[in-house]
Amino acid sequence: MAILQKNTLYSLLLLQCALSTVATQDDLRYVNPLIGSTNGGNVFAGASLPYGMAKPVADVDGQNTGGFSTDGSNVTGFSHMHDSGTGGNPSMGNFPLFPQYCKDNIVDNCKFPKAARAVRYKNDSVVARPGYFALTLENGIKAEMTAARRTALYRFTFPKGRTADGDDLNPLISVDLTDLWDSRQNASISLDADKGRIKGNGAFLPSFGAGSYKSYFCADFGDAEVDDSGIWVNDRAGSVQDLFVTRGFNNFYLQAGGYMAVDRPDNGVVTVRVGVSFVSSDQACKNAEVEVPQPEDAFDHLRKSAEAAWKEKLGPIKVTPGGASKDMISSFWSGIYRTMLSPQDLTGENPLWKSDEPYFDSFYCLWDAFRAQHPFLTIIDPKAQSKMVRSLLDTFKHEGWLPDCRMSLCKGWTQGGSNADIVLADAYVKNLTGIDWELAYKAMVNDAENEPLEWSYAGRGGLQSWKHLNYIPYLDFDYIGFGTNSRSISRTLEYAYNDYALSIVAKGLGKKDYTTYLSRSGNWQNLYKEDQKSLLGNGTDTGFTGFFQPRYINGTWGYQDPIACSALASWCSLTSNPSETFESSIWEYLFFVPHDMAKLIKMVGGPKSFVSRLDYFHTSGLADMGNEPVFLTVYDYHYAGRPGLSASRAHAYIPSSFNATHNGLPGNDDSGAMGSFLAWSLMGLFPNPGQNVYLIIPPFFEAVTITHPETNQTATIRNVNFDKTYKKIYIRSAKLNGKPYTKSWIGHEFFTRGMTLELTLGDKESDWGTRKEDLPPSLSNSVAAVGNHDGM
Repeated sequence: MAILQKNTLYSLLLLQCALSTVATQDDLRYVNPLIGSTNGGNVFAGASLPYGMAKPVADVDGQNTGGFSTDGSNVTGFSHMHDSGTGGNPSMGNFPLFPQYCKDNIVDNCKFPKAARAVRYKNDSVVARPGYFALTLENGIKAEMTAARRTALYRFTFPKGRTADGDDLNPLISVDLTDLWDSRQNASISLDADKGRIKGNGAFLPSFGAGSYKSYFCADFGDAEVDDSGIWVNDRAGSVQDLFVTRGFNNFYLQAGGYMAVDRPDNGVVTVRVGVSFVSSDQACKNAEVEVPQPEDAFDHLRKSAEAAWKEKLGPIKVTPGGASKDMISSFWSGIYRTMLSPQDLTGENPLWKSDEPYFDSFYCLWDAFRAQHPFLTIIDPKAQSKMVRSLLDTFKHEGWLPDCRMSLCKGWTQGGSNADIVLADAYVKNLTGIDWELAYKAMVNDAENEPLEWSYAGRGGLQSWKHLNYIPYLDFDYIGFGTNSRSISRTLEYAYNDYALSIVAKGLGKKDYTTYLSRSGNWQNLYKEDQKSLLGNGTDTGFTGFFQPRYINGTWGYQDPIACSALASWCSLTSNPSETFESSIWEYLFFVPHDMAKLIKMVGGPKSFVSRLDYFHTSGLADMGNEPVFLTVYDYHYAGRPGLSASRAHAYIPSSFNATHNGLPGNDDSGAMGSFLAWSLMGLFPNPGQNVYLIIPPFFEAVTITHPETNQTATIRNVNFDKTYKKIYIRSAKLNGKPYTKSWIGHEFFTRGMTLELTLGDKESDWGTRKEDLPPSLSNSVAAVGNHDGM
């Protein structure tokens, strides 16, 4: 007995030693911002602070949605604000700088318009690290950049150059009054050669929303001796110091900006500090002066400060790899890193209203982010997540509606339901603090009861039908508000879950009307057509019957091919081939009943039939891993009593679709949505957002610990018999805090109380987590997921 105790103590000491060793490692070295920088990942690869507003990077003329891509295209400039992982039009990229030499120091020999000045970069020169980005152009000019919260700092190193007469060439740096997708409506610029300063502003269009926004900058050239300055228009320049441009006649896009030519310093280094603002050019100057008071000497210090900020944010999580590959570790940390690039903290930079509340922007979009990103921030940065929720509520308070999507101070297009409701409910059941829940309840009720005139960018449409027909009809007659009259299936399913989220908050606050919304949460059933078949393009029957279908106002059925809008068919979005499901097929939306999977499983014929459908969906090519609605389908096996198949399915996609290469994402990162899906999966848990539920699979590492930033309690997920070749991926048994644990899910108290979950693995499925009482909660089996309760 004494020997056994000694061995046990020795094993615990070894484990503690291993964990503490990992805790002292510099995990930041594993972060690779270039993962997803090509093949449609559209990530932002440049320098940023966590949730930072200033985001400098090289802009290219290829895949430039995030500014830079490793697709070998040409650099057109270096700009200071970007979004990460978005689709559609490139976002921001305002007022790019471009460094060059003018032949013989004649300014008109310089190349000013985008297409003319574009130059390739040396592929092996690209360096991307948290808080730092650098590359060298083929002409030998090296560009480095780092960032403060609202200030970008550039360090350009110019090689020596000579004129035809043998004189030294003078570096010239231009500023372009444009953005990434040339959406500028008007702009102005002014130069002060004595101060070495350029100020300007412009009105631009949001990349996925309505209206326009104004952006401001203030560029300082520090100690550089200014040799010449002026403005340029198209391909000519002059010594004029002020310029105002509009969109132009018949939308002709006038290319214009300013420049400063400086004497080349002996070391060739020219430092440019760029403050940015959404308030004014003076505010941009003030931002820069406060954050980077001595730019010539600040670069290395600012870079180290950015690294320190990222280390702090990544600090709650530690990994014991257990032999897992460096690529897997890099994928994990890089995914976590990208969850904190956006939303961006624009507190103090909101000119739309005055408030003491935080203001966050670049919710791009909540339809993507509610599924994994915001739940992930809830465990590693609950303070920031609380601020984001407060920002959403303050937006409701001043604009009348919770946003579903928001960027650059503009209202973004609503993709499905009112999914800020899910974010609020998730915060509620996980007890985030500092939130006015009465205001939250009021905002959610507003979504459920009041239809805005324009519901393309706020609230919900078709509420008359929703309340009286209990579904959103195909070709709905809606004269109260106006929007894209499509997506009747996906809106019905999403509205049902939105109302469930509202019922959770309402019940928790003691509101009697929670039963109304609980009842509406079952409306998804009214679009289920039990005799509907699904055929492949060649007419082959898939063998499955029963799918959601569009339904007219009079109750008769319409038709949409269940295969349509899948990865086997054409893309369906708001503007491209709009259909009754948004960016997803009927096959995929079949599995979106997050609050009542038990009833869905019963409707499709029981667990065996449900698993068969899921398998077919994931193996036939129907599943689109490049888009967020697919996320929960990877883990839906849990609800049919087959948690081992969820683990198997996760391994089927990781690392084949999610890996550490430049094309290592299957689709748009969507502000960190893909990154958070990956991080959750590798960690061995996955949230059902809006509920106090995390579905359990074995982590892809030997152990992972998460220290809650507010309670300071450390939760541990540890594999016994961990196999780095991933042949043992099935849970045979589990212990929670040393006691047997049979449920396939766990609650948020796992993190806040700092519990230890120990999973014993094998190479075959077992009966762990398969009993009815061990399944995750569903509405129809009366296991309520209300509030922060014990999932054990």
